[in-house]
Amino acid sequence: MGRSVQDSTLAGISRRTVLKAGAAAAAVTALPFAAPSVLRAQTPAVKIGILQPVTGALAHDGDLGRAGAEMAINEINAAGGIKSLGGAKLEMLFGDARSTPEAGTQEVERMQAEGVSAIVGGFASPICLAASQAAARYDLPYLVDVGVSDQIMSRGLTNTFRFSPGFGKVTQVALDNLTAINDKAGKPAKTVVLVHEDGLFGSGLAKLLQTELPKRGFEILETIAHPTPARDMSNVALRIRSLNPDLVIPSNYYGEFVLLARTMQQQRIKPKGIYAILGGAASNGRFVKEFPQAAQNVIDCNHWHDPKNPKALALRKAVEGQGKSFAYNVSLNYSNVLLLADAIERAGSSDRKKIIEALNASTFAGHIMPYGPTKFVNGQNEGATPINTQIQGEDIKVIFPDAFAEAKANFPAA
Repeated sequence: MGRSVQDSTLAGISRRTVLKAGAAAAAVTALPFAAPSVLRAQTPAVKIGILQPVTGALAHDGDLGRAGAEMAINEINAAGGIKSLGGAKLEMLFGDARSTPEAGTQEVERMQAEGVSAIVGGFASPICLAASQAAARYDLPYLVDVGVSDQIMSRGLTNTFRFSPGFGKVTQVALDNLTAINDKAGKPAKTVVLVHEDGLFGSGLAKLLQTELPKRGFEILETIAHPTPARDMSNVALRIRSLNPDLVIPSNYYGEFVLLARTMQQQRIKPKGIYAILGGAASNGRFVKEFPQAAQNVIDCNHWHDPKNPKALALRKAVEGQGKSFAYNVSLNYSNVLLLADAIERAGSSDRKKIIEALNASTFAGHIMPYGPTKFVNGQNEGATPINTQIQGEDIKVIFPDAFAEAKANFPAA
């Protein structure tokens, strides 16, 4: 059969013409408006750095902080990610601060190189101080999870935010609450021994207490400093025994707090109360579980979740369901990641400067802490406040203020 006009025409098209046509078609296909949706690139993830000390002296606390952050990230991603960015997921870049400021700074540099939009964590005050300073060089938003030293926030770094209260606010509330608890019991406590770790956190807090306790009618018999880590508290306990104070007020990290409490128990030292201020173990379920006798009736003024918030209770149940103990830094890291995600959502961007602007304008209320409205002033959340807990039986109970209380204070305890 003879060829049709169409066949003849096709035969006459040169190879060069076909190649040009193919290239043109490919170029059109590459245009965003012409590409089928299934071929479009997914919305890029937003990288956030999570900095915690998961090795070294602070490893237990760092592990809990990481757990809280991971739970928040998983929850946000499961709920659809950052909606203003087309459902972008949060991608965690984890850094081990290795319980030292130097390692924390190294991890910030690595996170900066890998393009994170913000960092959450640090835990200890010295780590937070150094890490936030390193982040400031890159205008990299840094959310302090726990670090209570007010030096962290007094430097005027525009990249640094602290959602929780610092030790100035914690001390004020702790002393107000101590006075109220002591007055209600008939003022049985008059003398105090302070025991603190000798770093940035403990030394700063002790100095503040030395000024404020006498104003409230308490006599400080002695202030005892110890290193972190500490391997023995026998001499500290013997000194407490010889002074026989009504109250012992410890301010230290988990290991040293447990060691002091156990040594006091073994030496049968029974003051009217152990009233911790930011006590490293006093608000930690592991202490209650492993050393119930040494832990009994210890009062703490510290970070803690709202015990009447269903979301907080669900978080605690989930953590304990993994076989982990529950402590305040789980709730703080969980809430800080939610706070950051809220800022990114409102900024509609992963740009660092826009996130900082959004944090400064935050009125975030989706957390699980017993706080008032979120309002950052020079990076510090003015709505943050601590509460008082007491170890009673096999649990940690909120005893003050009344709005959040689950139980009445058992004071004096001896």
